[in-house]
Amino acid sequence: LDGAMGTQLFEAGLTAGEAPELWSLENPEEVQAIHRSYVQAGSDILLTNTFGGNRHRLKLHRLQGQVAELNAAAVANARVAADEADRTVLVAGSMGPTGELIEPLGTLSVAETEDAFAEQAAGLAAGGADIIWIETLSDLREVEAAVRGARRTTDLPVVATLSYDTAGRTMMGLTGTEAGTRLAELGIDGIGANCGANIADTEAAIADISAVCGDIPVVSKANAGIPVWKGATLAYDATPEVLAAHAHRTRMAGASLIGACCGSTPAHISMMYRVLAGEIPAPDIDPPEGTRVDQSAIDPDHHRSGRRRRRR
Repeated sequence: LDGAMGTQLFEAGLTAGEAPELWSLENPEEVQAIHRSYVQAGSDILLTNTFGGNRHRLKLHRLQGQVAELNAAAVANARVAADEADRTVLVAGSMGPTGELIEPLGTLSVAETEDAFAEQAAGLAAGGADIIWIETLSDLREVEAAVRGARRTTDLPVVATLSYDTAGRTMMGLTGTEAGTRLAELGIDGIGANCGANIADTEAAIADISAVCGDIPVVSKANAGIPVWKGATLAYDATPEVLAAHAHRTRMAGASLIGACCGSTPAHISMMYRVLAGEIPAPDIDPPEGTRVDQSAIDPDHHRSGRRRRRR
């Protein structure tokens, strides 16, 4: 898989407060160049510049009337880089969260959530996406609404990944086991984890998902470590070697679709590709400590997933 889009857009000149999705229309060459750099690094699936491409997120920039246009343009940019490749490269239409809480915790209804995702998926499909890629969600009801919305307006394969950023659970308390079980029941085409608090928690979620999802492909797209201040600059602390070691461990844990999320670059993806392809050995680097809570210390009836203990 590919790496971060937002990180590369900021490197290209995106400023805080701008809508990244608007770059697909106003700076298409820059977006195409980012996609092209990931293809050259070894990516076989490109995620579109549409993470915030639903009506609720775009409303923050008064762009809610351009959902179809922005999503189709983003697919077109990824398609340029994919079609230039000397191998098959697929384009996955990224759909991130609405940014709103669903009733009763918030004001958004399940029906409104589904409608928003259906509209975005239709735009992605019209642009020529090969896959609908739901990512960085934390609420199972929002994931289910996104899946229903995508299926309502497209016949494309659907992949869904959640973010494990709260003591090994999603922000809404969902475990990898719970997510893997429920999403497998929905019959989607890929399940996994992306973003998250840290590499170790993402790896733990991947192991849990792999244990319960049967033969559904498992996806891993962890952040490049954690953000740290370096002078006046905020940057992620994981080197390409750290993510390459992570990619090797993640594949051993059951993931078959592996890339990276926030803070990652083509350099990270290139080294991950070389390790996974067997061109170079995996760096002997352990993951940092995670924040995951050992449920067996709280609930004596909790059954652990059987993951191997991490070397200290």
